[in-house]
Amino acid sequence: MSYRNSLRSGTSLRTCAIALILAGAAVPSIAAAQTTQPPVPDTEEDGQPVADDDTDENVIVVSGFRAALESAVNEKRNSDLILESVTAEDIGKLPDDSIGESIARLPGITSQRLNGRANVIAIRGLGPDFSQTLLNGREQTSTGDSRAVEFDQYPSEVVSQVNVYKTPSASLVGQGLVGTIDVRTIRPLEVDEPIFAIGAKGSYADIGALNAGSRDYGYRLNATFVDQFADDTIGVALAAAYTDEPYQLQEFNAWGYAGDGTPGNPYIIGGNKSFVTSTRLKRFGVNGTLQYQASPNFMVTVDGFYSSFDDDQSKRGIELPLGFSNPYTTSSVVDGPFGGFAESGTFTDVRGVVRNDVFQRQADLYSGGLNLDYNGDDGWSAFFDFGYSRTDRNELSIESYSGTGYGGGNGAADTIGFTSDTNGTAFTHTLDYSDPSLIRLTDPLGWGGARVQAGYWNNRIIADELFQYRVGVSKELGGFLSAMHFGMAYTDRSKSLTPDEFFVSPPGGATEVAIPTGALLRPTDLDYLGLGPIVSYDVRDLIADGTLILDRNTSNDVPAKAYGITEDLMTIYLQADIEQELGIGVLTGNFGVQAINTDQNSTGLAFAGGQPVDVSLGADYWDVLPSANLSLRLDSGWVFRLAASRQIQRPRLDDLRVAISYGINTNAGESPTGVAPFISGGGGNPLLRPYRANAVDFNIEKYFANGAGVVAVQAFYKDIVNWIANGRYTFDYSGLPTPAGQTPATTIGFLDTQVNTGGGNFYGVELSATVPFDAFFSGLEGFGATGGVGYTKSEVEDFNGDVAPISGYSEWVANGTLYYDLNGFSARGSVRYRSEFIGEFSGFGGSPTRRLARAETIVDAQIGYEFQPGSALEGLSVYLQGQNLTNAPFVSQFNVPEPRAVIDYQEYGRRFLVGATFKF
Repeated sequence: MSYRNSLRSGTSLRTCAIALILAGAAVPSIAAAQTTQPPVPDTEEDGQPVADDDTDENVIVVSGFRAALESAVNEKRNSDLILESVTAEDIGKLPDDSIGESIARLPGITSQRLNGRANVIAIRGLGPDFSQTLLNGREQTSTGDSRAVEFDQYPSEVVSQVNVYKTPSASLVGQGLVGTIDVRTIRPLEVDEPIFAIGAKGSYADIGALNAGSRDYGYRLNATFVDQFADDTIGVALAAAYTDEPYQLQEFNAWGYAGDGTPGNPYIIGGNKSFVTSTRLKRFGVNGTLQYQASPNFMVTVDGFYSSFDDDQSKRGIELPLGFSNPYTTSSVVDGPFGGFAESGTFTDVRGVVRNDVFQRQADLYSGGLNLDYNGDDGWSAFFDFGYSRTDRNELSIESYSGTGYGGGNGAADTIGFTSDTNGTAFTHTLDYSDPSLIRLTDPLGWGGARVQAGYWNNRIIADELFQYRVGVSKELGGFLSAMHFGMAYTDRSKSLTPDEFFVSPPGGATEVAIPTGALLRPTDLDYLGLGPIVSYDVRDLIADGTLILDRNTSNDVPAKAYGITEDLMTIYLQADIEQELGIGVLTGNFGVQAINTDQNSTGLAFAGGQPVDVSLGADYWDVLPSANLSLRLDSGWVFRLAASRQIQRPRLDDLRVAISYGINTNAGESPTGVAPFISGGGGNPLLRPYRANAVDFNIEKYFANGAGVVAVQAFYKDIVNWIANGRYTFDYSGLPTPAGQTPATTIGFLDTQVNTGGGNFYGVELSATVPFDAFFSGLEGFGATGGVGYTKSEVEDFNGDVAPISGYSEWVANGTLYYDLNGFSARGSVRYRSEFIGEFSGFGGSPTRRLARAETIVDAQIGYEFQPGSALEGLSVYLQGQNLTNAPFVSQFNVPEPRAVIDYQEYGRRFLVGATFKF
């Protein structure tokens, strides 16, 4: 039997691996691979572990986490692609509370937390804008503004496996620059027996219920059903999960830092904007799959996924204008490498703004598809696949202001003392911000100008829809070329934003209004900042009862945010698989080419001298992406891998928006032609081309302990030939109306936007290992360790030729798990670390804001027990998890690495979860 045929034969170890998944391993399999090439959805190899061809029925098969790791090591060993994988412990139960946390434990991968949740993934040091996420091999829409999938949108209970491809092949459609994440759901005809499983989990946030109306307890419920009918030719899988969980956050936030660090003008906190945030996450997800084996050669698979996501946040806190606008005295100024820094002092005549804000994101995600798969007895095979994905999202942000008086010069002023250190700033105060007779609904600092602006209503309505069609044909061959694959794919995506914005004001032209007594809630405690309690209310109730009114914002700034984007992709690929027996082992792999035609277009409004004009712009271009993956497998247990490819990542969708504003510029020194007057403006750039890179990967792996252990070194290098950065783009305005008034001497001007720049280098090395301790000491049966560490160096240049600050980039990432698993009892401790990185935050109006985030180390632990066969409770497993056990904060800093210049200091507390699953 040839090497490649052995992968398809369905060996006894493959059967054991599937059974172990269903029986419930303790934690995820790490660094697993799937097949020689990335599978088309629902091909015969899809989702199947690969193992050595061992049909010895007398072999002793271990269970639990050790067996899952052995299966993962076999998959990695037999794969021609470089990838990592995480597999569900059991039906309906991933090893972590979220998909993001499970993926973040894989070698070379980490995450950024949002409200304590790991919701976006960074691969090889680069953030979510540089990778692509698929569901069952199909591209997906997202609940965010960019292409990056936020993993909150997928309930972990409906996921059976996640594969992270670090290198592409020609047949992988929808690949990213640093990786492709493929989320897999259950395929019922791959399950050997009927399954009905239910689970429940309770969660507790030890930081407490911080805002009135919030909770510190939550729960999850899930159920999964899998069965086969009609002589196992029809399979049905249904999985549903419901989540109702709280997340709590205490945050210090600075507007920034005034001063320039000189002795007479030290850095000093410019303002405070700190909140206590209570989030209630409700999510219902359901997934269904129907498979029909119409004949031994023909399979029909239909699957669908729906998720309803409601993220409701109450944000209560206080803004204090300080160093940017108020007089102060300093009592302690220290010198540092970046100049003087005011550690303590006093601000006088401070008028604070008490905030009672609401942020609510509601999203409905629909996804599904049809796959027809034919595998002939003559070596020919073919498939057709249709995929659909849609996300409808409303993102409502309501700001509500109150204070001691209107307009900045009225009402009582406060004297604020401050002490700044590496954890942020603590304050002292003289006013009681919880006194409703003192604090009134108004515009305390006159932000509305002539308008009394007591708040702002911003609703962003986003629709994102995607259709994908794929066809392919393959032929198995003999000799060095073992198979050929040819395929085509067409993807049609559209995304639109409709803003809906209002001013929030007191009615009847009043400058201020009292907070109704019946609307007052339990005061929110800001003692962690030294500011005491503040008045609390729900601004939605005040708008509903007429205490505050909405006045539509008719400014051009609102329609300028609207956009519509369409993207049509035509992909063609040709791939050859290779296999050659050598005297010392076997050489396997694939090589091929993928060609992609992109037709992108954006519609929106441009403002010529303040007058709106409908604009439609776009681009049409080709990318040709060759790739090769080679694996030399020696009989001694060594495997050497070499991969080379051309890789791309398409721009963020919101960066492609056409909405721009422009006017006349008389400064000849800024003119790209040296002629003035000319036209200049700013906005999006629908002409952007993708990130592009030439990449090489080299792996060395050593397998030991009868295939149960592995140590692997991965090295990679990317020659970046095209990048995207903030810059100034020479732009021809000849197709747009000329601004009213002065006539330009030329229509060639500039646009401040995202631009394509040159490139640079991006390279690194990763070390990963899976080590069963009983391979060295028999008395340590059940004990082991798995994990990895990765180093990445970026030398990518921005628009000005400097090293670019890349969103999500960490130089070092590391993770490790120490485990014990034997006779149904399991225990583990896990640590993940990432060095400092550029974190991405969502600012008001949804625009991305990037800041330097400090290094962080997250510690989690879990214990569990699965009742063994013969027990009265057979089928029941129970577990206890602890997350963020060291209460590690998320911290971002000012734009100089001065450790006391903190912008954000967010503390989430620890989370504890207890749960049980029962499998009938």
